[in-house]
Amino acid sequence: MAGKRTYGDSCGIARALDLVGERWALLVVRELLLGPKRFTDLRAGLPNLGPDVLTQRLRELADAEVVVRRKLDPPAGAWVYELTDRGRELEPVVIGLGRWGALAPFPPGGMRIGVDSTVLALKTLFDAEAAAGLDATLGLRLDGQRFSVAVADGALAVARGPADSPDAVIETDPGTLTGLLWGGLSPADAEGTGSVTFEGKRAAIRRFLKLFPLPARE
Repeated sequence: MAGKRTYGDSCGIARALDLVGERWALLVVRELLLGPKRFTDLRAGLPNLGPDVLTQRLRELADAEVVVRRKLDPPAGAWVYELTDRGRELEPVVIGLGRWGALAPFPPGGMRIGVDSTVLALKTLFDAEAAAGLDATLGLRLDGQRFSVAVADGALAVARGPADSPDAVIETDPGTLTGLLWGGLSPADAEGTGSVTFEGKRAAIRRFLKLFPLPARE
């Protein structure tokens, strides 16, 4: 990483920021927390990031052994970027930062949020106490992308891909889901506009939508 800027400080925080503190770097990590992505998928998740800067950030993260590029096995054969073991250790850092920023003002110009960002917000704001006694698996379909969301023993597990025998399925877009979770949108109103489809056990869906409260402002 010759020529890369440094804080010149031996503190672990400063050295960590030397590696992942450049603009967009942690958002690239965020986009890879749920699994590998092609360059085009990363661009879709970060539409305000130009291709040249994305290429540079991926190169820097690879030099820092946070990200690796590899070719998928046939028949896909596509090149993807994924987090290394060291890169995956950043998940609690990113999740914690997301929780800290949950009460920050929204940027001007609306509330656009990507698919992966929405799913990671579930991990960020999950309330284990509210999930006490719940054992359920939900399928989540956001803009055509599928995720499995399982709650058991007060813990949340999220994975990319279809859920196996889910108790319920929610199909919608990120904006509608965030409205249901944090914007005061009622399930009935969302259904009435056709912006969401619910399948399976309604009780599980109602309980699920209450598991992710915003942190209280002290």
